[in-house]
Amino acid sequence: MALVTVVVLGHDSCGAVAAACSALENGQTPGGFVRDVVERVTPSVPAARAAGRDSAEEILAEHTVDLLLERSRVLADAVADGRLAVVGLSYRLADGSAQLVAARGLDAVVPAAS
Repeated sequence: MALVTVVVLGHDSCGAVAAACSALENGQTPGGFVRDVVERVTPSVPAARAAGRDSAEEILAEHTVDLLLERSRVLADAVADGRLAVVGLSYRLADGSAQLVAARGLDAVVPAAS
């Protein structure tokens, strides 16, 4: 049986993560819909930075991978059973490349594209 993979794709220039980082730095949270997104993403920023993740796309991809597994017992069980992998990729708009940021349930090392 082939391993099924869920891909979370973060991208550079992400306004939501930039707003969350800004809110942490200056203590001001934006209003409206952006506030809800910022409140959800903000707890992941210090954890991602502690793990050496600094860019917005890396923070968002890792945050979303962990969030999926925290909130979905079906996905978490499938990862634990070795039937599913959930990976986060960081997409760069300028050159169209993607880099692996987070992987849960993926045993093999994925080589970087050259």
